[in-house]
Amino acid sequence: MLKKGTINKLFAFGVAGLMLVACKQEENHRGWQYMPDMYDGPALEAYSPTDLFSDSTSARKPVEGTIPRGFMSYEHYSADAAGYDSAKAHMKLPAGFVADEQTMAEAKELYTIFCAHCHGDKGDGQGVLVKREKFLGVPNYADRDINYGSIFHVITYGKGVMGSHASQVTPEERWKLALYVMELKEAMAPAKEEAPAEDAAASDAAAEGESTES
Repeated sequence: MLKKGTINKLFAFGVAGLMLVACKQEENHRGWQYMPDMYDGPALEAYSPTDLFSDSTSARKPVEGTIPRGFMSYEHYSADAAGYDSAKAHMKLPAGFVADEQTMAEAKELYTIFCAHCHGDKGDGQGVLVKREKFLGVPNYADRDINYGSIFHVITYGKGVMGSHASQVTPEERWKLALYVMELKEAMAPAKEEAPAEDAAASDAAAEGESTES
């Protein structure tokens, strides 16, 4: 009868032998596994042929309409004037974009990096490149009929001498820039002048007279 210590040693050698057998030198072979179930998928090497599909290619194109997670589709707005008008009429600031302190601080930093050299720190079209006459005709935001949608479209596709910035700023950053540009535009809007006291009194008297006659 084998002693307990001998049995333990045989068991240990057996386990060690199984572990060695399970390890293979082939880099692309995952070795032997006990009950792998669905832990390991049938990985395919890039550009390797396969009999899983009729065209024998392992690299598959995404299904039509597939978009990356977190991606904001913009394909239905074309780069031409019609697309600009459509974006201006229909695009709204996404829900959740609030002009809080942190968002506007990030927007200002983005504006300083990508916009101020042409449009100016105040959005008056007097950036350093304009003052040096490198570019001319940069508009003043206060004179432009713009909104969030039109700003997003211009940043995405460009307009006039301004090129597209889609490769430089993400859709989320474009909305932040739109927030900041609209803030600059509103800051430059002329303040509504209060009517003189005499004119206000005359208007009140006229309104009172009309109500009495009626």
